[in-house]
Amino acid sequence: MSKSITHFIIAIVPLIAGICAANVSNAQPMTGDVAYCQALAKKYSEYVGLGANAESRRGPSDVNAGVAIAECRGGNPEPAIPVLEQKLRDSRIDLPARQ
Repeated sequence: MSKSITHFIIAIVPLIAGICAANVSNAQPMTGDVAYCQALAKKYSEYVGLGANAESRRGPSDVNAGVAIAECRGGNPEPAIPVLEQKLRDSRIDLPARQ
């Protein structure tokens, strides 16, 4: 192996280790947010409604809630959580427990 390849490997290993460590440390809080977001989405869908028959039950479907639920399902809870929390509060529905 040439010296340049050896130096490259020596330089890149700590970077890869750092990236892996950062991803592991960020994964746990994100998992909690994703689970909470999914619980909000489930509760919204059950009690407030989305979809074809939601209009007959509780008025027209809410586009913002639909986008928030899609964000939850896509693993992006940050923008979705406040929207769904507010929608549930506005409907006087208790929020699920946050773990």
